[in-house]
Amino acid sequence: MIWGIIGLLVVGGILLLLLMVKEAFLNKVVEHELTFPDFPDSFGKVTIFFISDIHRRVISDLIIQKVKGRADLVIIGGDLTEKGVSFSQVKDNLLKLKQIAPVYFVWGNNDYEVDFRKLDATFLDLGVKVLDNTAVTFESDRGDKLSLLGVDDCSQERDRLDLALLDAEENSFKILASHIPTITEKVLPEHNIRLVLSGHTHGGQIHILGYSPFEKGKIKKHYNTVLLISNGYGTTTVPLRLGAPAETHLLILKQGPEKLG
Repeated sequence: MIWGIIGLLVVGGILLLLLMVKEAFLNKVVEHELTFPDFPDSFGKVTIFFISDIHRRVISDLIIQKVKGRADLVIIGGDLTEKGVSFSQVKDNLLKLKQIAPVYFVWGNNDYEVDFRKLDATFLDLGVKVLDNTAVTFESDRGDKLSLLGVDDCSQERDRLDLALLDAEENSFKILASHIPTITEKVLPEHNIRLVLSGHTHGGQIHILGYSPFEKGKIKKHYNTVLLISNGYGTTTVPLRLGAPAETHLLILKQGPEKLG
């Protein structure tokens, strides 16, 4: 009897471990349709591919095939790399993402574990735009404007949302990329930032009996904006997940009654 119970526990443990490995290495693209009453209709729709927390993973060609030709821009939400990841792997991942659309990047805490000056030079060589407390503005053929803002790593107090706002067009539809979601605590109503894209928490990564220190990734109304927290694509420390599967995002933004898809 006791050996039967032990056997069941061993088999159950192996199956659970396989599930955790599977969730950690999924190549999932979650599609969201977000509508805002004040989104400038002259843009029609804008589609963003968002990926964060790549860490040690090599981006699968399956991901590229799913979104290539469908996105207007790619945003990397920080932790592209970490200590021990080769620069050749980082470069290969960036070249894959560049097949989709122009690439924009915000710094995460783990990105500073490597030679960040060399990483910055790699971005420059490959034409990846780094949003380090800066913004870039897009203009439609009717003169409407959309601004993409990015802040540096909040955990090291490198973030300067005020500078990013100064760099953005005041009368524009504003999207903010920040590796750490707590940047929302600094977003005021008068900033008129309509959407924040973030990662960092890995959605809790491993939920035991449904519990983890961090909530699972989601889109929600939060403080004075709409917030996306991604589970992220990779992992750190242990390559396992439970209840917070690896994910990337394809966000379709357009005008309409507010809806968080």
